[in-house]
Order: sequence, then C-alpha cells, then structure tokens
Amino acid sequence: MAVSTVRRRRLGGVLRKLREERKLTAEVVAEATGMSQAKLTRIETAHTAAKVEDVNRLLDFYGCEDEDYRAGLIAITKDGSKRGWWLSYRDVINSTAADLILLEADAATYRTYEPAFVPGLFQTPEYARIVIGRLRIRSGGSVEDLVQVRMARQSILTRPNPVQVRAVIHEAALLANADRPEIMVPQLERLLTLSSLPSIDIQVMPVGAAVHPGMTGAFAMMGFPQRKDLDVVLVEGLLSSLWVEDPSDVELYRAKFREITAEAMSVDSSLAFITAQRDRIK
Repeated sequence: MAVSTVRRRRLGGVLRKLREERKLTAEVVAEATGMSQAKLTRIETAHTAAKVEDVNRLLDFYGCEDEDYRAGLIAITKDGSKRGWWLSYRDVINSTAADLILLEADAATYRTYEPAFVPGLFQTPEYARIVIGRLRIRSGGSVEDLVQVRMARQSILTRPNPVQVRAVIHEAALLANADRPEIMVPQLERLLTLSSLPSIDIQVMPVGAAVHPGMTGAFAMMGFPQRKDLDVVLVEGLLSSLWVEDPSDVELYRAKFREITAEAMSVDSSLAFITAQRDRIK
C-alpha cells in the first residue's frame, strides 16, 4: 500500500512552504541539494513519495532546527514503507478508508462528532453490520469483510499507548434501534466499558441543545504529537469524503469542536444517560 495520499500532500505542502518562506526557487534548492528540479516538484506536489534522506537533506538546507517538527515530517515520510493488517483488505477498502487507517494508527488524539450513529471506533460487530449493510452503496468487498476492517481499526483504543479520544454522540443515535435490544444493549454496554478507559471521554449531545456547529454534520479530527499544523479532519459523505488539511481550516474545526463539547452533556451526565437508556430497553 502506498503512502497515505493525505500525509503525502501535507508533507509536500510543508516542504513547499518552507522553500517559499525562504524565497527560494525550486531550481536553486534542487541545485544546492543535488536533487533534480523535477523530483523536488513531484515531492512538493505529492506526485511521488519522498525518501527519508530527501526530506532530511531539504530540512538541513532550510535550516530546520525544530527536532519535534522534523520528527513529525520524517514519520510521515516513513508511512510509505509501512506494512500492516490492512494489506489483506486492499481490494475491499477505498482510498479514503486506507488513508484513515494509516492516520488513525499514527494519531495521538482523535476528536469526533457523530449526529446519527455510534462512531465506528466504538461499534460492536452487530451494530457495525447493520450500519455498513444499510449505508453501503458500492459493491467492493462483502459486509463481513468491512465489519472485520472496522473491528481491526479499534485496536488503537487499547494499544500500549492508546489514542486519546473525545467523542460527542447525538442523543438520537443512542435512542435509535430501541426496538432491537439484542443490538443496542450490547452497543450501549460497549460505550460504558470504553468510557471507563482513561483515554476515552464520551459526551452526549441532547436533542434540546441550542444551535451548534455540529449541526452541519459529522467529522473526525486526528491530531499528531509533533505539531498541530500536521493535524487533519475527515468530513465523510455518502458518495465522497473530504480531507481538510489546511492548518487554518483545521484550526477552525478545532474551535468548533470546543463549542460542540461545551453544548453537550458533561461526561458524567452522558454516562448516566447511556446507562439509563440501556436499562430502559434491556
């Protein structure tokens, strides 16, 4: 599997920005670093994957002394050589899902708002089977294959250094399927179990909440440990999905997520709500 196209674009954009901030032409940089101008342009425009030695050479020439920043860029570069469980599903998942899996695996933080469903990272196999079966509009891969992929993604929640998750789920998503307790009771219990982990906070957005930014739809923001300007946001749609990569746009989503969490129930009240709903339909 090739390097995540999202990460490749971020890497190319950062390298181009570093060059432009120093008012250097691609020709000058290529000559000074022993790299062809065509190769530098392909790296900056994400048409080719950079090698670690290429990135280090460029960062040295640009005088990048921020070691954390350099480490983040090198980590992105190394994505290209990663091999993982998702390779067995390369014929099943689309490019957005492949990008998401790679990004989730590297992320330190995960912030998501879901107005209609329990987030995929929290779903039980039975719940995921219903969601995937009803919403799938393309025939690539079986429902069971896609459920297995979704379950495998959840390993980031319990790995030795788990991703720090904050999720806001709309009340309506937790009230849905109440007539199917065999599906929803285990799903609600799964949320309660996950909430006991120190790395996971779950809040519920009440039906009666005031107008808030989450009303525009679901999104997920992945944060990386080195620098905030490497963070990305995924806005998923029925036919296509959008990766938000520009740092100023990502910062806007970060601010809006703070507004969403402020409007939602507290963590304790949310757990009480989930518990009551489970007991009601049990």
